[in-house]
Amino acid sequence: MDSTWLVLLALALGLAVGAGFVTMLHLAERRGASAAGVVSPRIPDGIDQVLEALESAGVVLDPSHNVMKVSPGALAMGLVWNGALVHPELLELVDEVRRGGEPISRELVLKRGPFGDASMYLSVRVARLGTRFVLLLADDRTESHRLDDVRRDFVANVSHELKTPIASVGLLAEALDAAADEPEQVRRFANRLTSESARLARLTQEIIELSRLQAQDAVAEARPVDIDAIVVAAIDQNRVIAEGNGIEIALGKKSGARVYGDESLLVMAVNNLVANAVNYSPPGSRVGVGVKHADGVVEIVVTDQGVGIPEEDQDRVFERFFRVDQARARNTGGTGLGLSIVKHAVQNHGGDIRVWSQPGLGSSFTIRLPELKADQASETLGDPA
Repeated sequence: MDSTWLVLLALALGLAVGAGFVTMLHLAERRGASAAGVVSPRIPDGIDQVLEALESAGVVLDPSHNVMKVSPGALAMGLVWNGALVHPELLELVDEVRRGGEPISRELVLKRGPFGDASMYLSVRVARLGTRFVLLLADDRTESHRLDDVRRDFVANVSHELKTPIASVGLLAEALDAAADEPEQVRRFANRLTSESARLARLTQEIIELSRLQAQDAVAEARPVDIDAIVVAAIDQNRVIAEGNGIEIALGKKSGARVYGDESLLVMAVNNLVANAVNYSPPGSRVGVGVKHADGVVEIVVTDQGVGIPEEDQDRVFERFFRVDQARARNTGGTGLGLSIVKHAVQNHGGDIRVWSQPGLGSSFTIRLPELKADQASETLGDPA
């Protein structure tokens, strides 16, 4: 009996010790998990989906500045490389938020990527995410800044270009008054006054056209258009000046090509190219105009035998007010807006324009437009004759 009691007592003590040991292990495990949570807390659930949904580039950083989460936009901007922020300016903002605790918004100009030379304008906002993480959001404002620069340059250029003919008109008016008793002088000043007023009117009209082309509804009157008719109309507008300068305009065979667009804008675009070719061609030379179409693309090509364009200027000829030869452009009445108008008119029709040129041999400008399929065109225009 005594031995049985002793055995039962020993078993009871063993179970109690075992239970206590298991309880201690469980408590230790919970404390360890709690400590691990403090040392390495989880990023809030759903942050991946939030970063994907945001238009802004997003980066989540831990206390050691390690990048824990990054959106595709941030990678595309070159904000993150090798798991870390590239730019010290961004790290300074992160540190400032950690110290102060309040969100910060800044406008920064940074290089694109760790090795890039191109600058980008960013609107950056940095804020805490939970107790240990920091969220950095960045919006690329580079295009907005570029457009602001373009607008400022455009206004400055317009002011400069208008200043000359306006001043000339004023001076010629004074000269006319002073030469009232000299008929020959009056006629000479009157002719110059007429020329300057025409130049002023032409510049004003082209500024209006360019502004209209930059509007969202520039091609409001779109319909199927016969490209051969467009080319003939543009050539007819330049035939008298070309013949007066002894320049032949050669037209290629009919193409039967059609596009969907605004007829007046397309005539204006081709007319500007033909006028440029005539103005920059020597007497006795030839300007060729042709149309071809294949693989859904219509090409209108205007080729001259003029002075040509230096290679370093070929990327700039479509800029507003850019002139390869300032003196010749003014003598021919050029405003520097013609090719810019062509570019915007073509882009508004979903196309592009290309240039090939060699100084001394001439230039070739090619307008490329999406072709309208024959079955679509016939619904409106009927079958070609």
